[in-house]
Amino acid sequence: MNRRIFGRLAAASLSLALLAAAPFVRAADEAPDALIQRVSAEVLTEIKSDKAIQAGDMRKVLTLVDGKVMPHVNFTRMTASVVGPSWRRATPEQKKQLQDGFKTLLIRTYSGALAQVNDQKLNVKPLRLAPEDTEILLRSEVLGRGEPVQLDYRMEKTPTGWKIYDINVMGIWMVATYREQFGQEINAKGIDGLIAALVQRNKANAGQKS
Repeated sequence: MNRRIFGRLAAASLSLALLAAAPFVRAADEAPDALIQRVSAEVLTEIKSDKAIQAGDMRKVLTLVDGKVMPHVNFTRMTASVVGPSWRRATPEQKKQLQDGFKTLLIRTYSGALAQVNDQKLNVKPLRLAPEDTEILLRSEVLGRGEPVQLDYRMEKTPTGWKIYDINVMGIWMVATYREQFGQEINAKGIDGLIAALVQRNKANAGQKS
């Protein structure tokens, strides 16, 4: 699958996964499937009431994602997994730049995905959760006009609740896909080369949306 297409599909599917209506429940020990459904209702409410978000306004999208989605993602773990072994050799400043660049990359894809959400629905499959479980695989599928789209989450239990750290779209895991791409940049130009590539890619994406 083309990496650009995968990136857009992954972000769109993540958006859809956070858009299933459900009661509002707030608790640190909230079940992972209930968490996805709760956040979904909050995100859907904001999208329906904000035409700027529907049009892909980056400032509004950043605010929405930062406030509603990112608190439920272990983004440090996700970025470290994407960067691979080189993460351990990166300086604190490089780690910050990598996280910022990767986050911007995903959110800029989000802006287009959010604008396209309409009548899709998320079907969360039954989850068997044991009290001792600290990592789980949450399976679901996005239902729309075409064939169902497989969408799975890897999630971990933390002191502040369950967090997402990887997403599987149609059998392709986001972390593994980006790790291959980022690994090529690191092998060719090092950590600073990857940071520079992220900056350039985000600038290009911003230009396409302006």
